[in-house]
Amino acid sequence: MSLMRPGQWTSDGVTVRVRCARVVVCIVLLCQAHEALEDASPSKKALTLRRAYLGLDKCNACVGTSICKKLFKNHIRFDWWMFPEQAVPSDDRQSFLGNLTDDLQSWRPVLLSFLSSPHQHNLSDLFICRSAGKQGPCSIEAVLTATPRFQRWKRSHLLLPHMVQGLAPPLLRCPSQRLLDRLVRRYAEVADVGSLQMKHFTEKDKLRLLYTLTVSQHPLVLQMFPGAEGWPFPRYHGACGRLMVWTSSRPLSALYGASMEQRADAVYQLIQLSQGLDSNSLGFRLYYTQLGEDMFGLLEDGRLIISDASTIGVIDLVQGFPPDRPSPSGPDEDIFACLGQGTSPCSQPPPCRSVRPSQSFTMLCRHLLPKLLSVREAQAGHEIGTDAGRLPSNVTLLLRVCADPSQPDWRILWAVQALKDTLKPLRPCSQDYSYRFPECRYNQGY
Repeated sequence: MSLMRPGQWTSDGVTVRVRCARVVVCIVLLCQAHEALEDASPSKKALTLRRAYLGLDKCNACVGTSICKKLFKNHIRFDWWMFPEQAVPSDDRQSFLGNLTDDLQSWRPVLLSFLSSPHQHNLSDLFICRSAGKQGPCSIEAVLTATPRFQRWKRSHLLLPHMVQGLAPPLLRCPSQRLLDRLVRRYAEVADVGSLQMKHFTEKDKLRLLYTLTVSQHPLVLQMFPGAEGWPFPRYHGACGRLMVWTSSRPLSALYGASMEQRADAVYQLIQLSQGLDSNSLGFRLYYTQLGEDMFGLLEDGRLIISDASTIGVIDLVQGFPPDRPSPSGPDEDIFACLGQGTSPCSQPPPCRSVRPSQSFTMLCRHLLPKLLSVREAQAGHEIGTDAGRLPSNVTLLLRVCADPSQPDWRILWAVQALKDTLKPLRPCSQDYSYRFPECRYNQGY
């Protein structure tokens, strides 16, 4: 019997049958692959639910769309997103954990957060519509673009101090031109990042920037002062609609039951971090306007970061700040002035000149450092004592001095530095603190 090559015609038709069988197999495989893709693709109903959940139907009264592609490719996952046709989450959570991948092989944890809680967003949208005389749902974008403030933004290629006058976020409390130029240049939700002029901004881009500034400054601070350049903030991954994504961290409260060495390291980092915000090579003083333990987080390598930058103020030490002027009132006042303040009364921050150089450190010493240095919590949240006996004797006195706002600035700053120097030898040197290990074994500077 002679060997037969593929494709050779024979009188008995064996080769023809072989070729036909291969074609049939290929067709079956293609059909199965197509059916698998159809099963993996979300239904039209699921897409509609996802868009509404993200707030894309409200754009351009939103943050941006820079990470939408990853979301809709399922490169970012969280519980409800994978099964959108189930009931929409009924709770009022503003943030939740998820996972992100760049290569479909490795996943890393991220935090997903709305600009404000879903309930607050609904109240804000209703407030916008009522400001235009609408009693029911309306076009949020149409109302906002018709305001006198946005019309000024629309006509300008530069973001100028008078264009943000009267807005409530602490970032804009003392705006210099240099600060606003940095805001525009680092804004990541436009196609061409890096120019201090807004010539390449579309009207939609300008509205998104203004809306974000008004409702929550947090994503903008992360872009202006990125962690990749040494700033103590998480990495900003992007936004889709009203949902933002950035690197997640453990809450600082997880250290309340930890060893004194671990808590001493956290206090040392808090002081060092705050000193870096106060004095840096860029000439911007970043300071706290409010302070709570939920503002801070811990990364996997032991570093401490500011996980919530929504209450960070900025003063330009190079250009200074414009003189305090009365906020707009009367016919010129628009809904942007109080849009991010929720149901609380609309109020403007105190004058720029009232911010003391020691303000951040006084807040730390009054509200956070005593908890970390003294209190250990057992199960059910009951205190089981303090570690004051294990601390150097001068710690209590230094905390008392730096927590007292009646003290002069120089004395408060001296007490903070002395406290930092006292705690430095107590810090652990282990692999759990990989951000400074093994350098801490050989170099006292770590």
